[in-house]
Amino acid sequence: MCVAAAVCIPVLGAAAAAPQDSPKAAAAKPSPKQGADAAASSGSAKPAPTLDETRLTLSKWIETQQIISKERNDWQQGKEILQGRIELVGKEVGILKDRIKQSEAAVEESNKKRDELVAENDALKVSGAQLGEAVTLMEGQLRKLMKQMPEPVATKLAPLMQRMPVDPSNTRVTVAERFQNVLAVLSELNKANSELAISYEIRKFADGSSGEVQVIYLGLAQAYYISPRGDAGIGRPGEDGWTWTPAPEAAQAILSTLEIIQGKESPAFVPLPITIK
Repeated sequence: MCVAAAVCIPVLGAAAAAPQDSPKAAAAKPSPKQGADAAASSGSAKPAPTLDETRLTLSKWIETQQIISKERNDWQQGKEILQGRIELVGKEVGILKDRIKQSEAAVEESNKKRDELVAENDALKVSGAQLGEAVTLMEGQLRKLMKQMPEPVATKLAPLMQRMPVDPSNTRVTVAERFQNVLAVLSELNKANSELAISYEIRKFADGSSGEVQVIYLGLAQAYYISPRGDAGIGRPGEDGWTWTPAPEAAQAILSTLEIIQGKESPAFVPLPITIK
């Protein structure tokens, strides 16, 4: 080392110059006071590091540089990982923003459809109330009309009439079911009004007695009856039911009509009394 060499060279020079006893050497030789000052000065100077200390210092320096390099590499890798995560989070945020926009659009569309459905529901409620009033009116008219129906027709329609609610404002039967019921009754009435029907009934005669008769109904407008002993009469519907009037003068015509209907006689024109209102 240079430091060691620098220290050794003066020592050797001093040793070599010691044997010479020249005036110059004597003159250069320090005085006791100067020697004491030099000794004090050399004692206060920091001693030069040894080779082991230098090696230890160099080893620590190399170790420090390695730690710094490792930390720098770790920081760079961590930085790249963080940047990757930031990019990934940014993409996820973008996806979430797109989904939020789609959700907002879907919510807006749902609200629009809901408003349309609410408006449609309100309109249906109004229509339902109107239809409920209409079917209630029709049921009331049918109840009044049933008093004017022939007994066989009224008996046939009794199950349908029983389905009509007594209190329309407090019933579980829907308006649609009530309309279907009313239409079924009207269909049966229309069918009965276009047919000739024969039934066996008990009627009261002019002499006050009662007996079984055969009744011919001309639709729903008029009827004729004839008994086995020849008692005849005519029936017409009224507000409180059917009114039966004896008609002995029409007995033969009624009997002929009955036999033609039953196929016992050939078809022919038979004059019958009829009242049109």
